[in-house]
Amino acid sequence: MIGWQRGQILWPADTWKDLLLMESTTIAAIATPVGVGGIGIIRISGPQACPIAQTLFRPSGHRQPSFFPVSHRFYHGHVVAPDSGRFIDEVLLVMMQAPRSYTREDVVEIHAHAGPAAVRSILDLVLRQGAVLAGPGEFTRRAFLNGRIDLTQAEAVIDVINAQADSALQVAASQVQGALKGHIESIREAIFGILAETEAAIDFPEDVGGEIDDDGILHRLTETGLAPLEALVSQYEAGHVLRDGLKVIVAGRPNVGKSSLMNRLLERERAIVTPIPGTTRDFIEEPLAIRGIPILLTDTAGLHATEDPIERIGIQRTVARIEAADLVLFMTAADGPLTAADEAIYDIVQDRLVIWVENKNDLAAPEKEAPPPEHWRQMPKVSISVLCNRGLGKLKKMIESVALAPSLACESALIPNIRHKHLIEDAAAALKNAAEGIRRREPFELVNMDIRSAHELLGEVVGETFREDLLDQIFERFCIGK
Repeated sequence: MIGWQRGQILWPADTWKDLLLMESTTIAAIATPVGVGGIGIIRISGPQACPIAQTLFRPSGHRQPSFFPVSHRFYHGHVVAPDSGRFIDEVLLVMMQAPRSYTREDVVEIHAHAGPAAVRSILDLVLRQGAVLAGPGEFTRRAFLNGRIDLTQAEAVIDVINAQADSALQVAASQVQGALKGHIESIREAIFGILAETEAAIDFPEDVGGEIDDDGILHRLTETGLAPLEALVSQYEAGHVLRDGLKVIVAGRPNVGKSSLMNRLLERERAIVTPIPGTTRDFIEEPLAIRGIPILLTDTAGLHATEDPIERIGIQRTVARIEAADLVLFMTAADGPLTAADEAIYDIVQDRLVIWVENKNDLAAPEKEAPPPEHWRQMPKVSISVLCNRGLGKLKKMIESVALAPSLACESALIPNIRHKHLIEDAAAALKNAAEGIRRREPFELVNMDIRSAHELLGEVVGETFREDLLDQIFERFCIGK
C-alpha cells in the first residue's frame, strides 16, 4: 500500500485524514491522578489551546482581552466561567508555544488545586469552549506523529510511568533519551550505505567503476549490521527483566518456610503462616524491589502427594507457575534429611534458573548433615534461617548476581519490549539471508531484497513506517492525559 511521507515518517495511505483532523483539533485532559492533592493539572494541546485558555483565565494584574501569555512563563490568576462569571479556582497558567512543547503544538497547562470537583469543573469549561477530550496516550501520540520523538521513545514514556524500581526507571529513562533509537539508526545508516553502494554498482557500473567487492560488502554487512543486531537480541531478557520485573517463585514441600520467607522479603505479614501443612493452597503474588531490581515474588502451595482436591488444584497451578518463572527459589529444610518429596520437586525445577535455599539452619546439627546428592551440587546454594532473620542479605545478593548482574551494566543497549525483539530478529534473519546469498555468489539484485527488508524492518522499530493499528495497540496502554 502506498504511504504518505511526513518528515521522516511514512504514514499509511489511509491515515492522512487522521493527520488533518489532528492538526485542526484541540484536545484536553486531566494530566494528574484523580484524587485530593496539592496540584491538579489540566493540559490542552492544539491550535485553539491559547484562545480557549484566554476565555477562562483572568490573570492577576491584567485586563481582558489584551492579555496574551508569553511562552514558557507562569501566570497567576483565576479560572472563571465565561458565561456566568462564576469563580472556579485560583490557578497558575503556562503556555508553551509550538514547536517548543511536548506535542510540538501549542500547549497550555492550568495548574489548579487537586480536588476532583475543581479539576473536573475546569476541564468541563475547556471542553465547552471547543476542545475535545483526549484519548489514552493522545498527547504522546501527537508528539510522535509531529516528529518530536520516535516510536521507541514514545513507548518508553509508559515504561517511565510504570517503573516501580530504580533499575526499571533507569532503562526507561535511557530509552526516552534516545538510547535505542540512536543504536538502531546507526545500524540502519550502515545498511543504507551498503544498499546505496551496491545499487549504484548495479544501475550505473560505468560511473562507479568496477565490480562489487563481494568480500568487502560481506564483511561490512556482518560487522556493522548483523553482529550488533544479534547483540541486541541477546540482551532482550535483561531488558525484559528490568522493565517488567523478575518473576521469582518460591517452591518446596509443605512447612519448609516458603510463606515465612515471603513475609520476610516483603517485610510484612502477607502470607498466612501456621504449622499445619497445606495452609497455602493457591499462589500469592506481590511486587517488591531487591537492591533496586523489580521483583514479582510468588509464594506457592507446598508440592506433595495429596488426595485433597483443592490442594491438588493448587499444586497444579504451582507447577504451571514454575514453568513460567524467571527464577525459582527451591526451599528445603535443614532440620532433617532430604526427602523423596524434595527429590520430586528437584526433578520439576532442575531445568529452570534456580537457587537452592536451605532454611532452618538454626535447627540444623552440623555433625549430622549428610552431603547433598551429586546432581544437586550444580545449584547455587544459600543457607538461611527465616525465623532468626539469618542469611537473607546473602540470598538477596545471590538473586541479584545469578539473575541480573550481567544486565545491569548495559541498560543503554537493551531491547525493552517484545515488539522490538521480533522486528530486530526478523531484520537479523534478513541480513543472514543476504550474507548467505553473497557467499553463494547470487546476483546482488536478489541479495539487495534482503538487505532492503532489514532496513525497512528497523524503520518499523523507530516508527518511520508503521501500521495504524500498531499505534492503537501502543497508546491504548497509556493513561488519559499523557
